Amino acid sequence: MYKNESGRSMIEMMGVLAVMTIITIAAFTMVPNLLRNQKKLQVREEISMMVQNVRMLMSEYEDFSNIDGNLIFGAIGMSQKNPYGGTYEILADPQNPRQFIIVITGLSGDDCKYFRMMGWKDSIGYLRSDGRQSGASSEPLDCSGRDGNNIVMITFG
Repeated sequence: MYKNESGRSMIEMMGVLAVMTIITIAAFTMVPNLLRNQKKLQVREEISMMVQNVRMLMSEYEDFSNIDGNLIFGAIGMSQKNPYGGTYEILADPQNPRQFIIVITGLSGDDCKYFRMMGWKDSIGYLRSDGRQSGASSEPLDCSGRDGNNIVMITFG
């Protein structure tokens, strides 16, 4: 009487649920990595935009001694807040007014190490070392501050 009925058995349903569970777990483990990578990409793009705009806006001056970070951010229509909850700062290099420094605050130790080691190809340190150094420095030097208390500084000219 029931031989011609079609349907799913309990074993088939459990198999489908097991596969869905595995896919869901894999997705949950990938999402934090994707978000972390997105933040890093966003910072790299924002730093690049800042460097281009500072150079353009300050091109009429001999040096960067009168740079005003607030004015720069207002002129380029960008927030000083970075994706890590810290801020960006743009300062004249006190040791060489023909250079400016972009500061990234609010970083975890791992993110600080990443940005400190990343090759900032247009930075002074990178260019002077023929690409052997990243061009960035950090405080503390080893990025050992508590999460959110690490700072990376990149000098450009």
